[in-house]
Amino acid sequence: MLEFEEYFGGILDGKIIACEKMKAISHKLMENYLRPGEFHFDPMTANRHIEFIEKFCYVPAGAIGKRIKLELFQKARLQAAFGFVDDNGLRQYNEVMVIEGRKNGKTTECAAVELDLLVNDREGAPEIYNVATKLDQAKKGYTAACNMRMQSPLLKKHIRKRAVDLYFPGNMGFVRALGSNVNTLDSLDAHAVIIDELGAIKNRDLYDLMKQSMGARRQPLLFCISTNGFVRESIFDAQYEYADRFLHDGLAEDSKRFLPFIYELDNIDEWDDEECWIKANPGIGTIKSHDYLRQMVSKAKDDPAFKPTVLVKDFNMKQTSQAAWLTFETLNNEETLPEYAFRYGIGGFDAADKVDLNAAKCLCMKRDDTHIYVKSMYWIPEKVLEEEERKGNRRGRDSVPYSLWVSQGYMRTCPGAKCDKKIFVEWFKEIRDIDDIYMLYIGYDPWHIDDSTLREFEAEFGRKAMVPVRQGVCTLSAPMKDLASDLDQKLIVYGNNPIDKWCLANTQVKTDINGNIQPVKGMDSRNRIDGTLALINAYVVLQDKEDEYLSMI
Repeated sequence: MLEFEEYFGGILDGKIIACEKMKAISHKLMENYLRPGEFHFDPMTANRHIEFIEKFCYVPAGAIGKRIKLELFQKARLQAAFGFVDDNGLRQYNEVMVIEGRKNGKTTECAAVELDLLVNDREGAPEIYNVATKLDQAKKGYTAACNMRMQSPLLKKHIRKRAVDLYFPGNMGFVRALGSNVNTLDSLDAHAVIIDELGAIKNRDLYDLMKQSMGARRQPLLFCISTNGFVRESIFDAQYEYADRFLHDGLAEDSKRFLPFIYELDNIDEWDDEECWIKANPGIGTIKSHDYLRQMVSKAKDDPAFKPTVLVKDFNMKQTSQAAWLTFETLNNEETLPEYAFRYGIGGFDAADKVDLNAAKCLCMKRDDTHIYVKSMYWIPEKVLEEEERKGNRRGRDSVPYSLWVSQGYMRTCPGAKCDKKIFVEWFKEIRDIDDIYMLYIGYDPWHIDDSTLREFEAEFGRKAMVPVRQGVCTLSAPMKDLASDLDQKLIVYGNNPIDKWCLANTQVKTDINGNIQPVKGMDSRNRIDGTLALINAYVVLQDKEDEYLSMI
């Protein structure tokens, strides 16, 4: 039986334990296999790539001198990626995304695919790029390909090792490692791009440039393989959500070129159930040992700080960083804001003293509803974005898509190099005059607002409306713990705002000897938490004024 049928049919028959997303892609693939349309499955084309890898590629590290023996799951998905072709023999899929737990042979598989695409894909002068945010990361896959070449007499004979690449004179093609800081990314003519560890890339610019570089090729291939990561609201999350929509809702016509394989637990409660481990680790028992994973799970049970790493890297469950205040499960809420005309709100804002993010919140509630609904706005100086664009910074300021968020309406720009604090007054006036939400109280950090702005607030909303919120454990600790509980129960509805989610994911806490907490940014200054601080300021006031507020709605 063809490995394609054995594996994907086995998943659908229940003979192979798999997560819901793998069941969904198995169903789509078997439907296309049994009922071909524009594309049909060609076993000879599918197997040509498998045969090349197993005949000429060697294990790059560890068992040196041993030929690669692909596992059933690897053969099946490579057959799926290469085997569906049109009547001219050109393949259907130009993008393959594989998400699986660590130590399942990802880098070895990527390196073997690179060499196959260089020599065995029948493309003239193919440019094959191994890409990552940093060149050192990109070189890991490239080095594995070099090690494979060194062990194969035929590959070593026909592929030259040059200063910066592997060159194949037979078709004038090459394999090269690239980092995001290379200045020539716009001029590439890629036949194939291998992205190892998509989850470590902080923005989508690198991904977009490499995908666009393949536009002139007959049958290009973007091959992304990764574990999950701690970087939230990134290209990884965007591609994951795209794959999820493709698997469950269907997408536009161009999605027929996209092939995702997502290996993950269906539920976080499965993380210590050994029977479920194969859902995220298809190579368990062969490439990755059960004993190794038992050790990781055991350590995570004894060391809670290590648990997020195991959940992310071994089971592909979304998490924030190990030191974060909230887990991803706690902060994530994809519920949209209701179409409801709120009458009263509680505000909060966090003002930047320097060139930084500014954030404001309006919290609203409905009668007989325990949810707290959050309207948000963010600001950044216009000159900051112009300077990043002038520098040609591909990552963007703070490695997040500020310009995209501006175009989506989540953020606004301020003229010049610094935001005037009057932006907060104007926004809360908009909430009042346009949304017809009257601000009963507005919480603020008294250290970050000048007297003239405070007078403007008082003139618009009344002197009693402005409530100072001191930024220390005495004021913030208990409300932060309550806020975390409300987030965990999905009582805080922020409309799936990506900047809110990013700020919440970045927030860490400082804990004193009595267990009191207060928010801190952490070591990386790019990880902004201004949205969290604005939310906390508003939440502190809402708690303090809750009886009065509830009596008015």
